[in-house]
Amino acid sequence: MTTGKLFARDDVIPLWPDDPPGGGGPSGLLKVDRHGSWTNIVSPAIQRFRPENPNGEAVIVAAGGGYRFIGMGREAWPVARWLNGSGYTVYVLSYRLPGEKWQAGNLAPLQDAQRAIRLVRSMERKVHVLGFSAGGHLLGMAAARPDFESYPAQDPLDQIRPNVDSVGLIYPVITLEAPYQRTNTHLMMVGQNATPTQEANWSVQNYVTRQYPPTFLAQAEDDHTSNPHNTEMMRDACRRMRVPVELIELSSGGHGFGLGKAGTPAALWDQAYVRWLDNQG
Repeated sequence: MTTGKLFARDDVIPLWPDDPPGGGGPSGLLKVDRHGSWTNIVSPAIQRFRPENPNGEAVIVAAGGGYRFIGMGREAWPVARWLNGSGYTVYVLSYRLPGEKWQAGNLAPLQDAQRAIRLVRSMERKVHVLGFSAGGHLLGMAAARPDFESYPAQDPLDQIRPNVDSVGLIYPVITLEAPYQRTNTHLMMVGQNATPTQEANWSVQNYVTRQYPPTFLAQAEDDHTSNPHNTEMMRDACRRMRVPVELIELSSGGHGFGLGKAGTPAALWDQAYVRWLDNQG
């Protein structure tokens, strides 16, 4: 029974009516490792987690994994159930991974994120996004570029502008620029031999304008995967553009802590996020 709840198989909504833009991609079955991490994303989708007492607002959640896998078991599903407890309907995004032979290449995850936002906006009154690590990079970029046409319109749904009401980024990868190129996000999105222009084009902070949504950031000071300068850079970009921003700096927790272990500093961000989210109404 637990597995059925975790996978929410009864409420999976495919993102695309046919093949994703450009086609290609892997074949066979979805691969799930012992930690609940997904690879071989053949059919990108959103999984809907419904609360008992919905508050009329939705959160799209994207887990991390350096664009090499999607950490559903450690990040997305626990966070979805936890947000349900505060009344939020949650849509967990399974996005295409650039290394899985999609013709769209590094645009594939952004196409999926934009499509997911459109899909959820067609069903919900308010749409927030919450991304972890590479998922933070993805949703941060999608929130920054609602007018970027990452794919040709497929159907009437694509007439919806994919804008969001708020952005939550937890230990995100924000920049791919020097000296922060040693991430799997950098490797998978632009490769080892990327030019400074390519790196700048995939760095979220370069797209923050006064229209960027209110932003919540959280990161541990001892994160050796995504340098804490990422969240500081994003905070500073928001401040320059007078975008409301809150940064929770955690004394420890490393990287990939999800909700955080009870009693540790990493467990402090979640309640702060919900309080912040409740005030965005």
